[in-house]
Amino acid sequence: MNETLFLNLILEHQAIIQKICRLYRDSLEDREDLFQEIIYQLWRAIPSFNGKAKVSTWLYRVALNTAIASFRKKSPKVSYVDRLPELPEATQSEELAIRQERLFAALKQLDDSEKAIVALYLDDLSYQQIAEITGINENYVGVKLNRIKNKLQKLLTK
Repeated sequence: MNETLFLNLILEHQAIIQKICRLYRDSLEDREDLFQEIIYQLWRAIPSFNGKAKVSTWLYRVALNTAIASFRKKSPKVSYVDRLPELPEATQSEELAIRQERLFAALKQLDDSEKAIVALYLDDLSYQQIAEITGINENYVGVKLNRIKNKLQKLLTK
């Protein structure tokens, strides 16, 4: 894949990457570092993409594995641009913004595997797609989602 096609792929799916960065990192600098690490890992992995899964499924798998694995190891220093591309901001009410921040605060209290599953669920992926990305049984996805929903409900009603 040439550089232009790869950059178009990243632009098309940058919202997925940014969401994972926001779930797995607290500070802006850490999110930028993770964003760059995910891009690097995607570039390295693109030759092994065989097209059996959708591009978004493959991208999720690489991004989630990178986010989780980067806690465990020191990554090589990667240079990056000064700023992440901005997503167009939708006008939202202050109440909605507060609710979103509460949700993200609750999501950050989940363990890594729970964050991965709920991120995929919030993107309206099917249980089958979530199972394919995470490598767990499709039935277990439903069990995990019920447990996560209960956990989030408790966290949000505190």
